[in-house]
Amino acid sequence: MTPPACRFCKTPLIHTFVDLGRQPLANSYLTAEQLAAGTERAYPLHARVCHKCFLVQVDDAVPADAIFDEGYAYFSAYSSSWVEHARRYAVAMKDRFGLGPSSLVVEVASNDGYLLQHFVAMDLPVLGIEPTANTAAAAVARGVPTEVRFFNAATGADLAARGLRADLMAANNVLAHVPDIADFVAGFTLALKDEGVLTFEFPHLLKLIERVQFDTIYHEHYSYLSLVAVEQVLAANGLRPFDVELLPTHGGSLRLFCCHAGSGHRETEALRALRATEHVAGLDRLEGYAGFTPRVEAVRDGFRAYLAEAKAAGRKVAAYGAAAKGNTFLNYCGATADDIAVSFDANPAKQGRFLPGSHVPILSPQAVREVRPDDLVIMPWNLKDEIMGELAYIRAWGGRFVIASPDVQVLG
Repeated sequence: MTPPACRFCKTPLIHTFVDLGRQPLANSYLTAEQLAAGTERAYPLHARVCHKCFLVQVDDAVPADAIFDEGYAYFSAYSSSWVEHARRYAVAMKDRFGLGPSSLVVEVASNDGYLLQHFVAMDLPVLGIEPTANTAAAAVARGVPTEVRFFNAATGADLAARGLRADLMAANNVLAHVPDIADFVAGFTLALKDEGVLTFEFPHLLKLIERVQFDTIYHEHYSYLSLVAVEQVLAANGLRPFDVELLPTHGGSLRLFCCHAGSGHRETEALRALRATEHVAGLDRLEGYAGFTPRVEAVRDGFRAYLAEAKAAGRKVAAYGAAAKGNTFLNYCGATADDIAVSFDANPAKQGRFLPGSHVPILSPQAVREVRPDDLVIMPWNLKDEIMGELAYIRAWGGRFVIASPDVQVLG
């Protein structure tokens, strides 16, 4: 069988990073009718590493329009900590780069306006580019001008032709989501002003490896990013990074500040330090990616053992957060509604539906008091402090919180 080609440099992909088997789409939550029809599809979820550019990527098994459709259910504004993260970003960018009423801030993959609303509140002109109509409608309702379209080189050229080149462009947790990463980045080259600033935020591949965060691998995350790989994609499109911030979000992320190659922005010591860190970790050679699969299998086996013990003890196990990462985790572990009675999620678009693959029903968080789970498994582990604070009352009936990765932790 001919190996797939790297989505950036087209080198044949002959090295497996981890193979998570066949899985349904992590954000495709099922209605009762869809569940009864039994037509749910599963696709290979196989991550490979390119030995030339070191871009880690999943096989291109699913067309983008099957993922980011009208039913796409992720709304950023349902996480209060993420909205606050966005507010701090907006204030910091305005102050650092002197943005004012004549500036233009463009966010790509602007979702429900969770970030741009903060620039609007500071009277700065904004434009959101968002491919999913339902989240874009939520943004417009917040007063955030939004165009429903995918972003790529053609979109960037169109914005430039309309006089909409930006002083600041933001792209949070989207660089990993695009099947054609080179065409996507080319759009920024066209839409960014000569001295403009572009920021990408993305989960750092180094943290994924260190903390065995395999549950962040799913079909809509086409790529898993390091500075090593991203610098090459930027350079191919006339862009370069000049600064970086290490963020705690999503288990450890990078905020990469970028500009045109000929821009006057000076490279910082923080960026040079990150290059050195990735070199020490081996991300610029194949050895850095070896041995990940056995560590993933150990996490799976530990969670299966926990579920077996809970069932034997007669404990009612529920999950909190119908997050995509949780769906990858549960499906790789082979968990079903027989193991986990119910899942709770604050997003009304998910409530009343069922998790893909495992078919666990999803209820509102208000139902936690009615269900009274003995154990509550927090699937979006990156939000565990927020969730444990909000649901501390489960301890009144002896309820425990459980974190499943990178090893099972039971927190009374």
